[in-house]
Amino acid sequence: MTVGRGRLAASVPTQRRANSTVLITRPEPGASDTAARVASLGFAPLLSPALHVQAITANLPPVSKIAATLVTSGNAVDALPPEWHVAPLLTVGDATAARARAAGFHDVHSASGDADALAALAVREVSPSAGPLLLASGRGQGQALAATLRRSGHRVIRRVVYAALPAQELGPAAVTALRAGQVRAVLFFSAETARQFIRLVRRAGLAAALGDVDAISIGQPAAVALEAVSWRDIRVAARPNQDEMLALLR
Repeated sequence: MTVGRGRLAASVPTQRRANSTVLITRPEPGASDTAARVASLGFAPLLSPALHVQAITANLPPVSKIAATLVTSGNAVDALPPEWHVAPLLTVGDATAARARAAGFHDVHSASGDADALAALAVREVSPSAGPLLLASGRGQGQALAATLRRSGHRVIRRVVYAALPAQELGPAAVTALRAGQVRAVLFFSAETARQFIRLVRRAGLAAALGDVDAISIGQPAAVALEAVSWRDIRVAARPNQDEMLALLR
Protein backbone atom coordinates (compact mmCIF):
# COMPACT_ATOMS: atom_id res chain seq x y z
CA MET A 1 0.00 0.00 0.00
CA THR A 2 1.34 3.39 -0.97
CA VAL A 3 0.65 6.68 0.80
CA GLY A 4 0.81 9.48 -1.74
CA ARG A 5 2.56 12.79 -1.42
CA GLY A 6 2.68 15.91 -3.57
CA ARG A 7 0.15 18.04 -5.38
CA LEU A 8 -1.05 18.25 -8.93
CA ALA A 9 1.26 19.83 -11.45
CA ALA A 10 0.06 23.03 -13.03
CA SER A 11 0.56 21.80 -16.59
CA VAL A 12 -2.10 19.73 -18.37
CA PRO A 13 -1.08 16.85 -20.66
CA THR A 14 -2.08 17.41 -24.26
CA GLN A 15 -2.31 13.74 -25.26
CA ARG A 16 -4.31 10.86 -23.85
CA ARG A 17 -2.11 8.29 -22.14
CA ALA A 18 -2.01 4.61 -22.99
CA ASN A 19 -4.14 2.37 -20.77
CA SER A 20 -5.72 5.61 -19.63
CA THR A 21 -9.22 4.76 -18.38
CA VAL A 22 -9.94 5.87 -14.81
CA LEU A 23 -13.09 4.50 -13.17
CA ILE A 24 -14.92 6.94 -10.90
CA THR A 25 -17.05 5.15 -8.32
CA ARG A 26 -18.56 8.14 -6.49
CA PRO A 27 -22.19 9.08 -7.16
CA GLU A 28 -23.46 12.32 -8.67
CA PRO A 29 -23.30 15.24 -8.38
CA GLY A 30 -19.62 14.95 -7.43
CA ALA A 31 -18.84 12.34 -10.08
CA SER A 32 -19.12 14.76 -13.00
CA ASP A 33 -16.73 17.23 -11.39
CA THR A 34 -14.21 14.45 -10.80
CA ALA A 35 -14.61 13.27 -14.39
CA ALA A 36 -13.80 16.75 -15.70
CA ARG A 37 -10.69 16.92 -13.51
CA VAL A 38 -9.54 13.47 -14.63
CA ALA A 39 -10.01 14.40 -18.29
CA SER A 40 -7.99 17.61 -17.82
CA LEU A 41 -5.05 15.46 -16.72
CA GLY A 42 -5.07 13.49 -19.97
CA PHE A 43 -6.94 10.39 -18.76
CA ALA A 44 -10.24 8.92 -19.95
CA PRO A 45 -12.83 9.16 -17.13
CA LEU A 46 -15.50 6.48 -16.91
CA LEU A 47 -18.36 6.87 -14.43
CA SER A 48 -19.19 3.67 -12.59
CA PRO A 49 -21.05 4.71 -9.41
CA ALA A 50 -21.21 2.03 -6.74
CA LEU A 51 -23.83 3.99 -4.80
CA HIS A 52 -26.84 6.13 -5.61
CA VAL A 53 -27.87 8.94 -3.26
CA GLN A 54 -31.49 9.39 -2.21
CA ALA A 55 -32.62 12.35 -0.10
CA ILE A 56 -34.66 11.60 3.03
CA THR A 57 -37.13 14.05 4.57
CA ALA A 58 -36.02 14.46 8.19
CA ASN A 59 -37.77 15.96 11.19
CA LEU A 60 -35.35 18.83 11.79
CA PRO A 61 -35.41 21.01 14.91
CA PRO A 62 -36.05 24.76 14.59
CA VAL A 63 -33.00 26.37 13.02
CA SER A 64 -33.09 29.13 15.65
CA LYS A 65 -32.39 26.55 18.37
CA ILE A 66 -29.18 25.20 16.76
CA ALA A 67 -25.70 26.60 17.41
CA ALA A 68 -24.24 25.08 14.23
CA THR A 69 -24.81 22.34 11.67
CA LEU A 70 -22.20 19.67 10.93
CA VAL A 71 -21.99 17.69 7.69
CA THR A 72 -19.52 15.01 6.62
CA SER A 73 -20.67 14.88 2.99
CA GLY A 74 -21.88 17.21 0.29
CA ASN A 75 -24.91 14.93 -0.02
CA ALA A 76 -26.09 16.25 3.35
CA VAL A 77 -25.65 19.82 2.12
CA ASP A 78 -28.05 19.21 -0.75
CA ALA A 79 -30.63 17.66 1.58
CA LEU A 80 -30.89 20.65 3.95
CA PRO A 81 -33.73 23.09 3.17
CA PRO A 82 -33.04 26.77 2.36
CA GLU A 83 -33.94 28.06 5.82
CA TRP A 84 -30.83 26.30 7.13
CA HIS A 85 -28.57 28.42 4.94
CA VAL A 86 -28.42 31.08 7.68
CA ALA A 87 -27.03 28.73 10.36
CA PRO A 88 -23.25 28.31 10.78
CA LEU A 89 -22.18 25.21 8.84
CA LEU A 90 -19.12 23.12 9.69
CA THR A 91 -17.97 20.78 6.92
CA VAL A 92 -15.54 17.88 6.88
CA GLY A 93 -13.55 19.18 3.91
CA ASP A 94 -12.98 22.00 1.46
CA ALA A 95 -14.94 20.43 -1.41
CA THR A 96 -18.03 20.10 0.79
CA ALA A 97 -17.54 23.68 1.97
CA ALA A 98 -17.41 24.91 -1.63
CA ARG A 99 -20.55 22.95 -2.43
CA ALA A 100 -22.30 24.51 0.56
CA ARG A 101 -21.35 28.06 -0.46
CA ALA A 102 -22.56 27.39 -4.00
CA ALA A 103 -25.87 26.13 -2.54
CA GLY A 104 -26.36 29.41 -0.65
CA PHE A 105 -24.97 28.77 2.85
CA HIS A 106 -23.61 32.02 4.28
CA ASP A 107 -21.36 31.03 7.21
CA VAL A 108 -19.26 28.00 6.23
CA HIS A 109 -16.19 26.62 8.02
CA SER A 110 -14.13 23.71 6.69
CA ALA A 111 -12.19 21.22 8.82
CA SER A 112 -10.05 20.40 5.76
CA GLY A 113 -9.73 16.81 6.90
CA ASP A 114 -11.74 13.85 8.17
CA ALA A 115 -14.41 13.27 10.83
CA ASP A 116 -11.85 13.66 13.62
CA ALA A 117 -10.83 17.03 12.20
CA LEU A 118 -14.49 18.05 12.01
CA ALA A 119 -15.00 17.13 15.66
CA ALA A 120 -11.94 19.15 16.63
CA LEU A 121 -13.25 22.14 14.65
CA ALA A 122 -16.62 21.96 16.39
CA VAL A 123 -15.02 21.74 19.84
CA ARG A 124 -12.76 24.69 19.02
CA GLU A 125 -15.39 26.94 17.42
CA VAL A 126 -18.64 26.18 19.26
CA SER A 127 -19.11 26.33 23.01
CA PRO A 128 -21.46 23.70 24.49
CA SER A 129 -23.34 26.56 26.15
CA ALA A 130 -24.20 28.05 22.73
CA GLY A 131 -26.79 25.35 22.10
CA PRO A 132 -27.06 21.94 20.45
CA LEU A 133 -25.32 20.89 17.25
CA LEU A 134 -27.24 19.42 14.34
CA LEU A 135 -25.36 16.55 12.70
CA ALA A 136 -26.93 15.96 9.27
CA SER A 137 -25.69 12.60 8.02
CA GLY A 138 -26.36 9.64 5.80
CA ARG A 139 -28.15 6.51 6.92
CA GLY A 140 -25.80 4.37 9.02
CA GLN A 141 -23.27 7.20 9.37
CA GLY A 142 -22.31 9.77 11.96
CA GLN A 143 -22.68 7.75 15.17
CA ALA A 144 -18.98 7.84 16.06
CA LEU A 145 -18.75 11.57 15.38
CA ALA A 146 -21.81 12.25 17.51
CA ALA A 147 -20.35 10.19 20.36
CA THR A 148 -17.08 12.12 20.20
CA LEU A 149 -18.87 15.45 20.38
CA ARG A 150 -21.06 14.33 23.27
CA ARG A 151 -17.96 13.34 25.22
CA SER A 152 -16.74 16.90 24.79
CA GLY A 153 -19.89 18.18 26.47
CA HIS A 154 -21.91 19.10 23.39
CA ARG A 155 -25.52 18.19 22.88
CA VAL A 156 -25.87 16.59 19.44
CA ILE A 157 -29.08 16.14 17.45
CA ARG A 158 -28.33 13.64 14.69
CA ARG A 159 -30.70 13.47 11.72
CA VAL A 160 -30.50 11.19 8.70
CA VAL A 161 -31.06 13.35 5.61
CA TYR A 162 -29.95 10.97 2.83
CA ALA A 163 -29.27 7.33 2.09
CA ALA A 164 -26.54 5.91 -0.12
CA LEU A 165 -28.13 2.94 -1.88
CA PRO A 166 -25.91 0.27 -3.45
CA ALA A 167 -25.86 -0.14 -7.22
CA GLN A 168 -27.17 -3.45 -8.50
CA GLU A 169 -24.44 -4.07 -11.07
CA LEU A 170 -21.41 -2.59 -12.75
CA GLY A 171 -22.17 -0.43 -15.74
CA PRO A 172 -21.67 -2.15 -19.13
CA ALA A 173 -18.89 0.27 -20.09
CA ALA A 174 -16.99 -0.50 -16.89
CA VAL A 175 -17.34 -4.24 -17.48
CA THR A 176 -16.02 -3.87 -21.02
CA ALA A 177 -13.07 -1.72 -19.94
CA LEU A 178 -12.05 -4.12 -17.16
CA ARG A 179 -12.29 -7.16 -19.42
CA ALA A 180 -10.21 -5.43 -22.09
CA GLY A 181 -7.49 -4.39 -19.63
CA GLN A 182 -8.10 -0.70 -20.36
CA VAL A 183 -8.44 0.50 -16.76
CA ARG A 184 -5.44 2.22 -15.23
CA ALA A 185 -6.95 3.16 -11.85
CA VAL A 186 -10.16 3.27 -9.82
CA LEU A 187 -10.96 6.21 -7.51
CA PHE A 188 -12.63 5.59 -4.14
CA PHE A 189 -14.03 8.46 -2.07
CA SER A 190 -15.38 6.38 0.84
CA ALA A 191 -15.05 3.00 2.50
CA GLU A 192 -18.66 2.15 1.65
CA THR A 193 -18.04 2.88 -2.02
CA ALA A 194 -15.01 0.58 -1.90
CA ARG A 195 -17.00 -2.25 -0.31
CA GLN A 196 -19.84 -1.96 -2.81
CA PHE A 197 -17.52 -1.78 -5.80
CA ILE A 198 -15.77 -4.98 -4.72
CA ARG A 199 -19.16 -6.66 -4.35
CA LEU A 200 -20.12 -5.62 -7.88
CA VAL A 201 -16.79 -6.71 -9.38
CA ARG A 202 -17.07 -10.12 -7.76
CA ARG A 203 -20.64 -10.48 -8.98
CA ALA A 204 -19.44 -9.73 -12.51
CA GLY A 205 -16.61 -12.28 -12.20
CA LEU A 206 -13.98 -9.60 -12.77
CA ALA A 207 -12.04 -9.54 -9.49
CA ALA A 208 -8.97 -11.04 -11.18
CA ALA A 209 -8.87 -8.10 -13.60
CA LEU A 210 -8.00 -5.76 -10.73
CA GLY A 211 -4.52 -7.24 -10.41
CA ASP A 212 -3.34 -4.87 -13.15
CA VAL A 213 -5.21 -1.82 -11.78
CA ASP A 214 -4.28 0.78 -9.14
CA ALA A 215 -6.82 1.62 -6.42
CA ILE A 216 -6.66 5.24 -5.27
CA SER A 217 -8.26 5.84 -1.89
CA ILE A 218 -9.24 9.06 -0.15
CA GLY A 219 -8.26 7.64 3.24
CA GLN A 220 -7.23 4.65 5.30
CA PRO A 221 -10.71 3.21 5.99
CA ALA A 222 -11.39 2.87 2.25
CA ALA A 223 -7.91 1.43 1.72
CA VAL A 224 -8.55 -1.27 4.33
CA ALA A 225 -11.81 -2.21 2.60
CA LEU A 226 -9.98 -2.47 -0.73
CA GLU A 227 -7.61 -5.11 0.64
CA ALA A 228 -10.39 -7.69 0.19
CA VAL A 229 -9.15 -8.18 -3.40
CA SER A 230 -5.77 -8.04 -5.13
CA TRP A 231 -4.72 -4.80 -6.86
CA ARG A 232 -1.52 -3.74 -8.59
CA ASP A 233 -1.25 -1.15 -5.82
CA ILE A 234 -3.47 0.58 -3.27
CA ARG A 235 -2.53 4.23 -3.04
CA VAL A 236 -3.77 6.45 -0.21
CA ALA A 237 -4.07 10.22 -0.60
CA ALA A 238 -1.69 12.20 1.62
CA ARG A 239 -4.70 14.27 2.71
CA PRO A 240 -8.38 13.26 2.38
CA ASN A 241 -9.34 15.39 -0.62
CA GLN A 242 -9.74 15.09 -4.37
CA ASP A 243 -6.61 17.05 -5.27
CA GLU A 244 -4.39 14.64 -3.36
CA MET A 245 -6.14 11.66 -4.93
CA LEU A 246 -5.66 12.96 -8.44
CA ALA A 247 -2.01 13.66 -7.69
CA LEU A 248 -1.58 9.88 -7.47
CA LEU A 249 -2.64 9.38 -11.10
CA ARG A 250 0.81 8.92 -12.58
